[in-house]
Amino acid sequence: MSPLSKCPGPFTPADLPLDEEGRIYHLKVAPEEVAPDILVVGDPGRAEMIGETFLTDVEVEREHRGLVTVTGTSEITAERATVIGPVRTTVTTSGMGTPSLEIVLNELVAVAEIDLKTRTRKARWPRLHVIRVGTSGALQTTTKLGTPIITSYGIGLDNTGLFYDAPYPDETSRRLEAELAELVDGAMDEGSRFRGTIRPYVGRAAPELVRALTDAAALLQVQTKVGLTVSCSGFFAPQGRDVGRLQPSLPEADRLFAEFDPQVEGQRCENMEMEASFLLHFLNGLGHRAGAICTTIAQRRTDAFDTDYQQSVRNATRVALLALAIARAREAQGS
Repeated sequence: MSPLSKCPGPFTPADLPLDEEGRIYHLKVAPEEVAPDILVVGDPGRAEMIGETFLTDVEVEREHRGLVTVTGTSEITAERATVIGPVRTTVTTSGMGTPSLEIVLNELVAVAEIDLKTRTRKARWPRLHVIRVGTSGALQTTTKLGTPIITSYGIGLDNTGLFYDAPYPDETSRRLEAELAELVDGAMDEGSRFRGTIRPYVGRAAPELVRALTDAAALLQVQTKVGLTVSCSGFFAPQGRDVGRLQPSLPEADRLFAEFDPQVEGQRCENMEMEASFLLHFLNGLGHRAGAICTTIAQRRTDAFDTDYQQSVRNATRVALLALAIARAREAQGS
């Protein structure tokens, strides 16, 4: 089991850059401006939409390097959830792909765990609850487009997570990694230069957030599915799209994972996107809680696209916000 880093700091300006006002560099936010309940979205326009549509009493609206961060109060009500109170919530942009997300998540953790004045790690910090709200491609033809997928496990085809030596979250993750390594190798040409180098890693969504997302969807009467999410290092060849003049190393990646049976409570690999794997691997490895709900907007096997996906994303956002409230209430009750 890999230990967590014990480095208490002080962290140098080169390792932990701050701006001239003492705020974390890329997001340009101070610790008091970030709530422990967080939505992460890829599109800065979506962060703005969520702030304008779902948050009141907005305290912070900031943009730097294309990263939009908004902090305010969320109050999503449902017919059978009247006991859930308002929740101070931050929504921030991850950008596209795990390299950008890696920067954002490290800065969110830093403002929670590190005293930026002394540049040393605090003795205590709040547990973060972070949910990715995104869009994705459906892998199963039986999944109706517009359906939000609640991630149970994230399969990482990117390599960002490989630089963080988190332990296996459970034996299912260990088993899946071994099976997926064989699956990927078997799908690649024996003469491929990169055969044997693509090694998927597997992260697990925090069970507390999976349960909260599932319960929130039921309360809001939003039809969702729970399944495994495949996170890729790009949009075209990494997801099996063959539109460039170089042959993909892993042909028809979407079909490969759609047909794979993970043997996890009857679930399938439901969707493909570019961020969930690292989110789960990194945050849950640190003892924070992370989850994902991503609306399916395309299905390449049937050549279909959901033209009304913005409303579907709003539905998923409502589910995620209510889930944050439910999870935080349950944590306070010790349940």
